Amino acid sequence: MDQLKQLNLITQNNMKNIFIALTLIFTTIIFAQTNQKIYDIIDEVSAERIEKDIITLVNFGTRNTFSDTLSNTRGIGAARRWIKSEFETISKGCNNCLNVFYQKDFVTKEGNGRVPHDAWVVNVVAVQKGTKYPNRYIIMSGDIDSRASDTMDFTTDAPGANDNASGMAGTIEAARVLSKYQFENSIIYVGLSGEEQGLFGGAGLAKYAKENNWEVIGVLNNDMIGNINGVDGVIDNRTFRIFSEPVPANETDRERNSRRFYGGEVDGISRQLARYVHKTVKTYMPEMNPMMIYRLDRFGRGGHHRPFNDLGFAGIRIMEAHENYTQQHQDIREENGIKYGDVLEHVNFDYAKKLTAVNAINLASLAWAPPLPKNIAIGGIVEADAKLKWDKVEGAKGYKIYWRDTTSPTWDHSRYVGDVTDFTLKGIVIDNSFFGVATVGENGFESTVVFPNKIMR
Repeated sequence: MDQLKQLNLITQNNMKNIFIALTLIFTTIIFAQTNQKIYDIIDEVSAERIEKDIITLVNFGTRNTFSDTLSNTRGIGAARRWIKSEFETISKGCNNCLNVFYQKDFVTKEGNGRVPHDAWVVNVVAVQKGTKYPNRYIIMSGDIDSRASDTMDFTTDAPGANDNASGMAGTIEAARVLSKYQFENSIIYVGLSGEEQGLFGGAGLAKYAKENNWEVIGVLNNDMIGNINGVDGVIDNRTFRIFSEPVPANETDRERNSRRFYGGEVDGISRQLARYVHKTVKTYMPEMNPMMIYRLDRFGRGGHHRPFNDLGFAGIRIMEAHENYTQQHQDIREENGIKYGDVLEHVNFDYAKKLTAVNAINLASLAWAPPLPKNIAIGGIVEADAKLKWDKVEGAKGYKIYWRDTTSPTWDHSRYVGDVTDFTLKGIVIDNSFFGVATVGENGFESTVVFPNKIMR
């Protein structure tokens, strides 16, 4: 009789183990699947609409930040009013789902070497509020303004077809496509001004975000997304660059000192955002070749994600891989057989469509994802196993642990561990890898990966 009971107990335990194993396999499959809505978003992006918008922006003659603000056909004033009207038209089509407004700051000539006269720097903002986390924002930006060879020259024609009508048109197109969907987190589509004179627009909006206690998931700054013919002779319609700084500019001395012992030199929040974009593109747009560039921006140059980085927000720059400097910041002219100027004929609209889709699918994925995990602790010093622990996140179905070799640029290994707040990776030595944790929602969408910020004692 005792043997029969023992046999029944063994059978029950085996069945339980089989059930647990099948459940783990099932959840792993579920959270490894792609989502059809992301493919739909890619298909909905229109090269024709982007082309039409770039042509409209070019036809304003110049969009220099300090150009005419009164004309209805020329200058920065006409351009920003048109952008605002486009956002408002999009909003009407989605039952007023966008809150459209101007955000502005006054800049003065005194003390600013690139400011020819006092003026308002005006950004055009369109907010698509999230249904569950309205104060969490993922931001896509393009620059409204353009410039001639002399940045102080605000009257000469400066069409700015690629720099940066392409990024602005992409931002408007992303709003058209994504406004058809509802998201748990908020999305902001914004045209920023004053980029060419000192990143004034980005600085103003970053300050506005800080003052209004926005929880910024990340900033996708799009600056030049339409050129495929580089000054280096390379023609490439699939490769693009993702610039990201390694660690936050406002990190503390304690955080900086900790890295000497625990690592994290390339694992700041902006770098994790870059890795997220890289992974999403590789999953849904495998024909594209995203290049992660381990720099804040191009050598010695800047972009509108930087002011957000300066205040501790995650932000990256998305742009073409092969620039053509004869078409940037140049008066329209021909010298020694070379045609200079940022004119319409140099923009590849299909390429601009691809990079707009890159933005749209990452905006959507992040806007559908749960909040980030917090207080991630790691342990396993002088042990054979790596241990991680984190706080429970409301809205998360479960969690995924990522790890990689210390020399790898991407998260190469992962394990979905379910709805738990601690887990031990058996046989994974803490010394040989870097680790992180992401939240996973009911819909399968993930947050960015968060690097551990505490040591388990």
